[in-house]
Amino acid sequence: QVQLVESGGGLVQAGGSLRLSCAASGRTFSSSVMAWFRQAPGKEREFVARVNWSSGSTNYADSVKGRFTISRDTAKNAVFLQMNSLKPEDTAVYYCAAGSYLTTSNPRLVDYWGQGTQVTVSS
Repeated sequence: QVQLVESGGGLVQAGGSLRLSCAASGRTFSSSVMAWFRQAPGKEREFVARVNWSSGSTNYADSVKGRFTISRDTAKNAVFLQMNSLKPEDTAVYYCAAGSYLTTSNPRLVDYWGQGTQVTVSS
C-alpha cells in the first residue's frame, strides 16, 4: 500500500500562484510515477501532470502547460505542483496519485489516491 497526503490548497485570486505538496509513504517503491489530477464540480476527474520518480521526466495536460510545474524530492518521498498564472477554470479538488505510466494515464486505472486538496481561484 501507498499512502498519499496532499497539502497546500487554498483560495487565490486569478493570476496568483499556489504550491501543492504530496507526501508519500508506505510501499512507494512499487510506484514509478507520481501524478496530479483534478476534479471540478460536475466534471470528471482529469489528468494534470505526472513525473517519473527515477528519471524526473514530466508530462502535462495541454491546459496547464507553461503555467504548472511538477517536481519531486526523492529523498523526502514528496511531489510538488507549482501553479502559476492561475485561472478561475483551475478551480477544483486536486488529487495526488501514484502508479505506473499506464495507470496514471487514466483516472480509472490509478493505483493509489490521496484525499484531495481544494484549490479555488477567484476572478
